[in-house]
Amino acid sequence: MSWINRVRNAIPFIARKAETPDNLWHKCGHCGQMIFSREWEENLSVCPKCDHHGRIGPAARFAQLLDPGHVVLATPHVREDPLKFRDSKKYADRIKAARTATGESDALINARGAIEGQPVVLGVQDFAYMGGSMGMGVGAAFVQGVEEAIALHAPYVILTAAGGARMQEGILSLMQMPRATVAIRKLHDAGLPYIVVLTDPTTGGVTASYAMLGDIQIAEPNALIGFAGQRVIENTIREKLPEGFQRAEYLLEHGMIDMVVHRRDLRATLSQVVSYLAPAKAA
Repeated sequence: MSWINRVRNAIPFIARKAETPDNLWHKCGHCGQMIFSREWEENLSVCPKCDHHGRIGPAARFAQLLDPGHVVLATPHVREDPLKFRDSKKYADRIKAARTATGESDALINARGAIEGQPVVLGVQDFAYMGGSMGMGVGAAFVQGVEEAIALHAPYVILTAAGGARMQEGILSLMQMPRATVAIRKLHDAGLPYIVVLTDPTTGGVTASYAMLGDIQIAEPNALIGFAGQRVIENTIREKLPEGFQRAEYLLEHGMIDMVVHRRDLRATLSQVVSYLAPAKAA
């Protein structure tokens, strides 16, 4: 044992290395500020210095938005790796890695519950699961959420976060776009509202389908929202695009969305919107 370790062990107020948590700090992905993990979580994963809204998964969203006692719905079963796809890795191995990293079966999870006493079905896309990409599992989960909302005669609220369609499923992933559109039509035929909350990032085929079909379009501050990337568009049209043209505030200014809402106000805003749009209860 070195003399440094002997001195460390002899002084009681110096924490031993083995006793120091690895996740004590969180580094803001925008400004680089180091924040105590507990402070980060208590602030709803929003940076207290620059107000950057961090990406969070279904469990945190359900806890933040739904009343206690909500029920997470089982993920629908779909055929995995239908094309036996392989790039640098097997698609099956990517699925296993995503499930291990997130603890979720796929990128869209639904829960049945209430927001300030008002029944809703809430869907949350997890960007940590293969970039929230839309495949057969996401399409099936979206239909599940709509069908559950119709059964409960309640609104369907979805928080989107995706890099687009899942390339490993080819045309089968693209078919989820019209599939989701048909499901939304069924929801409207039942007289029920469909509310979308766009979070960072929402892009590609998700933006081109169910992410932009809400009766009310809400976005979190500075969320990236678009179809193709800015560089791709600039190279195609050979023009320089305005700064921040795919950010939530720019889209609000140009009429693409209805409101930009800070995460701390999102629960109250959704409660208000649901109270306006939800069908009146029978006396």
